[in-house]
Amino acid sequence: MGNTFGHLFRITTWGESHGGGVGVVIDGCPPRIELSEADIQPDLDRRRPGQSSIVTPRKESDTVRILSGTFEGRTLGTPISMIVANEDARPEAYSEMATKFRPSHADYTYQAKFGFRNWQGGGRTSARETIGRVAAGAVARKVLRQFHGTEIVACVQRVQHIAAHVDPETLRVTDVEKNIVRCPDPAVANRMIKLIERIRKAGDTVGGIVLGVARGVPPGWGEPVFDRLEADLAKSMLSLPASKGFDFGSGFDGVTMKGSEHNDPFRARQGRVYTTTNRSGGIQGGISNGQTIYFRVAFKPVATIMLEQDTIDLEHRNTTLKGRGRHDPCVLPRAVVMVEAMTALVLLDHALRHKAQCG
Repeated sequence: MGNTFGHLFRITTWGESHGGGVGVVIDGCPPRIELSEADIQPDLDRRRPGQSSIVTPRKESDTVRILSGTFEGRTLGTPISMIVANEDARPEAYSEMATKFRPSHADYTYQAKFGFRNWQGGGRTSARETIGRVAAGAVARKVLRQFHGTEIVACVQRVQHIAAHVDPETLRVTDVEKNIVRCPDPAVANRMIKLIERIRKAGDTVGGIVLGVARGVPPGWGEPVFDRLEADLAKSMLSLPASKGFDFGSGFDGVTMKGSEHNDPFRARQGRVYTTTNRSGGIQGGISNGQTIYFRVAFKPVATIMLEQDTIDLEHRNTTLKGRGRHDPCVLPRAVVMVEAMTALVLLDHALRHKAQCG
């Protein structure tokens, strides 16, 4: 089943949007790592709903509890189980969706696959599932920082037609967190916020791009052929709700260049190997080269909108549906921490695989 991710550092997320709670089980976390809820809660606070005027108004504290896998404040090397309770579920807002499918949502496809679905808030397809990913990602991020000095940060680079120029080498989380849209350029951020608020008032939604960055990744992480580092990053990002595209390094922009323009020349200084440019995005041949890893994730407009649309019901009869309930007008501000979490999960898994194979 597709609820488990990773090889040596493996997670399984569980729970539905309007059930009793959501959570994650981590298997493969190294022992003796100092870990408490205080290490995890800050990232969950950045992901939680109700944090600003441009995200869903659902009110959840998203308070995490560690149920297993630690003793006296340190990891045991055994499975770590974490839970976050659902506190503000309102399933009655979705009653019409019990028999009608939301356009471009997963309602129809889940019904087609299983013949049965949880229509309350989308059940397992809701972005609330990502709580488990973010909690596990906070653990992975701490291990990476402690043992490798790896820094992971993401930001909103584009909302619809409004884009910011962001340098992956200088992007800092302090700049990202200065505004509610999580764009490091204050002037561009203000324009993004105004656009999202205008779209929300119209009952519609809007998409954009999140830039992900990882610095301090040593050369050698990644596997040949099928488990290339960028391939695993792509899979992790495209598993996020509403994600529609992924590119890394120069990405699609690289097709406009010649090889002589695109290649990253090598240099060495005092025993350190580096490249004078980084169009490869820190990965060559599927393996990290020691430079900054950077990539972009495209997110579509949220499928549930407060406007009437054509659809069908369970009997495949034509009908209409207008969205109800509480939904994000733009997923991007909360997607930033989800992108960071998935990056950490991929990198720690590959770090452990590299150590197991190469010592």
